[in-house]
Amino acid sequence: MFTDTVLSGMRPTGALHLGHYHGVLKNWVRLQDEHPCLFFVADWHALTTHYQSPEVIEANVWDMVIDWLAAGVDATKATLFIQSRVPEHAELHLLLSMITPLGWLERIPTYKDQQEKLTDKDLSTYGFLGYPLLQSADILIYRANLVPVGEDQVPHIEFTREIARRFNHIYGREPGFEEKAEAAIKKLGGKLGKLYRDVRARYQEQGDREALEAGRALLEQSHNLGSSDRERLFGYLEGGGKMILAEPEALLTEASKMPGLDGQKMSKSYNNTISLREDADSVTRKIRTMPTDPARVRRSDPGEPEKCPVWQFHLVYSDDATRQWVQQGCRSAGIGCLECKQPVIDAVLKEQEPMRERAQVYLDNPNLVRDIIAGGCARARTLAQETMRDVRAVMGLTQG
Repeated sequence: MFTDTVLSGMRPTGALHLGHYHGVLKNWVRLQDEHPCLFFVADWHALTTHYQSPEVIEANVWDMVIDWLAAGVDATKATLFIQSRVPEHAELHLLLSMITPLGWLERIPTYKDQQEKLTDKDLSTYGFLGYPLLQSADILIYRANLVPVGEDQVPHIEFTREIARRFNHIYGREPGFEEKAEAAIKKLGGKLGKLYRDVRARYQEQGDREALEAGRALLEQSHNLGSSDRERLFGYLEGGGKMILAEPEALLTEASKMPGLDGQKMSKSYNNTISLREDADSVTRKIRTMPTDPARVRRSDPGEPEKCPVWQFHLVYSDDATRQWVQQGCRSAGIGCLECKQPVIDAVLKEQEPMRERAQVYLDNPNLVRDIIAGGCARARTLAQETMRDVRAVMGLTQG
């Protein structure tokens, strides 16, 4: 079986804000200590919706990588790279397109949703229709089996699983597959071989999911198998062929609880953001001018925290004691709105301070960022080339 690998990417479509930090980057920082991680700049994906303004993409790539590093993503723990610098993504995307039914792409929920939302853009393009398949290629090229996503992205992961399953079914039936699988079972030894046959029969005859998991665990722990035999037996267990591409799992992440300055979701399209590395004066000014409970027209008017956008910031940044102080002070008019906002200002600035410090190192020496990306692209490409060797071989594309 393929080792646990995390893959995630972001489009370079503008400055990252605190919503990105709380929704994505904090999770990346945690994951990099738990698994091998690959984090990439999805510049080709940005072109699916911003193909008429490529200058925006180019300008944002390096700033976004600095934002990642500022947030605590560590290039010594994770591989950071740019999608377009690993052309194997495009090759796998092309080859997968040969076996992908058109209806599979058209039924993905975000396809019609984004066309309805982004009415200012012409998205009736082949690239936009095919972007979920490019997303699948991004994952499958590294045989990544853990993909951190929100609920809305789960259909994309299921689509990727279907693509991997279809590919393995079509191309995993190497000549003599069953004979090779049976020979691999013998390498397990008598006791484990019998156990493998038992769980395989239970899964294939009864659909017993526990038997499937037991069989997978048995193969993962077996030290008597080479990687090819192990992949054959994973496929044989499930009734398919050799597993060439790994089926990824969605690693569900909580939706960001970071609100925008107006109480809506923090988003550039709402013009309600605080950038990751925004200067302290600007942050202070934005929070001090945030709207509050409309009932508090005068300082002496009592208010209701739940009706105030500032309260949503307290839920993210304040401790219990501060929240109680806000609840009591607002409802009794014991504190004014500016007093209420000050702990939020202090907390946001405290959170951003180490980000600015980390970023400054790279702003002072841009070559450091270029070197990180160059090294990451080289590592990513080595992994991608390994996968493509296997893919080309089973698709008859290795003519000498």
